[in-house]
Amino acid sequence: MSIKANNPSLKSWVEVPAGSDFPIQNIPFAVITTEGDTPRVATRIGDTVIDLKVLFDFGYFEGLQFALEDFDTDKLNNMMRSGKEGTRALRNRISDLFVDSNNELRKNDNHIHQALLDIDDVQPLMPIEIGDYTDFYSSEQHAYNVGCLFRDPDNALMPNWKHIPVGYHGRASSILESGVDFHRPKGQKKPPSEEVPVFGQCNLLDFELETAFFTYEGKPLGDNITTEEADDYIFGMALLNDWSARDIQGWEYVPLGPFLGKNFASHISCWIVTLDALEPFRVSGPVQDPKVLPYLEYEGDKHVDINLEVIIQPENGEENVVAKSNYRHMYWNMNQQLAHHTINGCNMRLGDCYGSGTISGPEEGEFGSMLEISWKGTKPFKMSDGSERKFINDNDTVIMRGFSEKNGIRIGFGEVKAKVLPTK
Repeated sequence: MSIKANNPSLKSWVEVPAGSDFPIQNIPFAVITTEGDTPRVATRIGDTVIDLKVLFDFGYFEGLQFALEDFDTDKLNNMMRSGKEGTRALRNRISDLFVDSNNELRKNDNHIHQALLDIDDVQPLMPIEIGDYTDFYSSEQHAYNVGCLFRDPDNALMPNWKHIPVGYHGRASSILESGVDFHRPKGQKKPPSEEVPVFGQCNLLDFELETAFFTYEGKPLGDNITTEEADDYIFGMALLNDWSARDIQGWEYVPLGPFLGKNFASHISCWIVTLDALEPFRVSGPVQDPKVLPYLEYEGDKHVDINLEVIIQPENGEENVVAKSNYRHMYWNMNQQLAHHTINGCNMRLGDCYGSGTISGPEEGEFGSMLEISWKGTKPFKMSDGSERKFINDNDTVIMRGFSEKNGIRIGFGEVKAKVLPTK
């Protein structure tokens, strides 16, 4: 697929620091605010944030199917109503304005002064109004590791796992943007030493290294989206830390699955990277054996090569990289997840969020949760300050970063981070 804004030869007249996640080939979307001003839609190149409301006011988007309220707003949802064709045209237009051969905006100092902001002067906000949230369980290595920990290697994967993209409906109200701290949850647990459950704070707080994707408006209730159609319904992706309270989850999950052990907080990164921007980083997926049912079959490269890492930073301490993984390790891809989610006629809505499930690679050092890294607490991770982590401590900050890179072009997400505060 040839998308104009993805041209690897493009250079911007805006400075892009070496190693930046945000070259002119990225053009992600976010909602930002600055001191004394209202929220609005923005993009960025390097460390320069571009106010799209200002560019609209000055007439730079004439001929595109957008209105002022698409940019003068506190969520991306209005802009997303234009669908894949609309956001692709917008991204291509922004690319045109900022390529080094175009002086249309470059020579207008007054417009530049109003539209271009320094990243340090900007506060990114929750980018999308999320109506529904589904979390999948689609990394084979993660599912295998968890099965080994709680059952045995011979029965690690449940019988349905290689036949359907397993998922559950989560809680959208507690999805938070990067940088928002949260309190350690509390609830019922049943420690091995106790005959009856006890109430108290979660002692086994864990991160889950995930990505998320967001949909445009879907089809009416009763219709389904095929794997071939799925790309047209996916707006973009973010990093996702889907926190887990393992001790609360372990007691409650039978028979209906995740509930209080999962719904207390999840964090997403604030700059939504479009599926279009990730197109050059498509890769083939694993051979799926046994053969999937026809509605889950797909053609072409539908996985994405995204390098991922997780960092734990103690209060006033150094960053410790505890895991490096890659989104290409997924068994089920986004197209299959969306096709399965809708095959029963379930309707997808604009702004809905879908978590990948914990992303674990095949080797130690590539596992996407402390449950796996510490092997259920039996192999503590040694930190640079001499302390150990089996799970996450109070006042730890967990940071996740991710990027794709090919032919000298790096398309990244920035980061998602959050600090764990003591239980209320």
